[in-house]
Amino acid sequence: MIKRTYWSQRVTSLLQEKNILYLCGVHSIGKTTLCQSFPDAIYWDCELPRVRRQLEDPEVFFHQYPNQLLILDEIHRLSHPSEILKIAADHFPNTKVIATGPSTLAPKNKFKDTLTGRKNQLWLTPIILQDLENFKDPDLHKRMIHGGLPYFFMSKALNDTGYKEWIDSYWSKDLQELFVIDKKSAFLKFTELLFLQSGELFSAQPFASTCEISRQTIQNYLHILETTLLMTVLRPYTGGSANEIKSQPKVYGFDTGFVSYFRGWDKVTDDNKGVLLEHLVLNQIQAQLPSHEVFYWRDKQKHEIDFILKKSRSQNTLAIECKANSGKWNGSHLEIYRRYHPHGENWVICLNLVETEVRSVGNHTVRLIPFQKLHTELDLWTKTQH
Repeated sequence: MIKRTYWSQRVTSLLQEKNILYLCGVHSIGKTTLCQSFPDAIYWDCELPRVRRQLEDPEVFFHQYPNQLLILDEIHRLSHPSEILKIAADHFPNTKVIATGPSTLAPKNKFKDTLTGRKNQLWLTPIILQDLENFKDPDLHKRMIHGGLPYFFMSKALNDTGYKEWIDSYWSKDLQELFVIDKKSAFLKFTELLFLQSGELFSAQPFASTCEISRQTIQNYLHILETTLLMTVLRPYTGGSANEIKSQPKVYGFDTGFVSYFRGWDKVTDDNKGVLLEHLVLNQIQAQLPSHEVFYWRDKQKHEIDFILKKSRSQNTLAIECKANSGKWNGSHLEIYRRYHPHGENWVICLNLVETEVRSVGNHTVRLIPFQKLHTELDLWTKTQH
């Protein structure tokens, strides 16, 4: 068992704040392994009928385990998961519970109550920089092509059958438990097309025509994919200028391994490393700054900034561009962005650098940061926001 130290520490910290932690993430991401890394935890697999029967009377169940850490794995298999967690939060404050599931708490047919104020939530993402130290494998090219699910990352060779089986399992286990989807072929075709166009602007109508379903159904499918953590939808950042894109989102697939699988990439090249870097950077941001909404910026002349982070009620923004080769970055898009939004920090995340470089673009300072140092920089930036 490889212990992912960063995530173990996050779990421990969040359980000190509240006794209920909802740990979400796609299947095979390592939720069960992470939970079982706590030696004193009592583990319950909610897929088992005998476990579901014991939890039919949650008061009796929790009375048996005072002052202990309980793992309720795959809690969405229960009939009323949110009610069980609410009872634990309100009546058994000394019993700590980690509940795991493959989605956020959005599916209303399973989670009648999102437990606002009663629980913490942690999204276990694909492997991040901190995890590479635990896996003792710093090969970023492998991380890009194999992806960040531990099984695929640790595999010596690419396993196309494994990726296909994962998608089949996602449909049969996770989706069928949480949602009613009438047209399997249309949904899976839409999912594949999103991975093929991951990181690009999203417009519902072309997908609706290709998949032969309505535009509203496409929007519903996208919401399901976002809720089950397969896709991230980024909204455009705007200050109100008529020249800024205001409504069209960008959609990113959750993992570089599946982006590579659907696009047929078996190695990192000059043509694809920039796209894959964008996904890695977004993954790192989501892991370390889960409470920050991430935007992108674009104007009607197609000048674009990959990621924008903003502190609420502040005019300062952190503008992040991703560039595989720092020598090919010229700062023109950043300079135009700062005409609209002049306040904040500017980063360019690069694959080819070993040390951070500082450049000037107009009146603005720009830091070109090696990707391998992004986690440290995000930690420092977070501390300056408080």
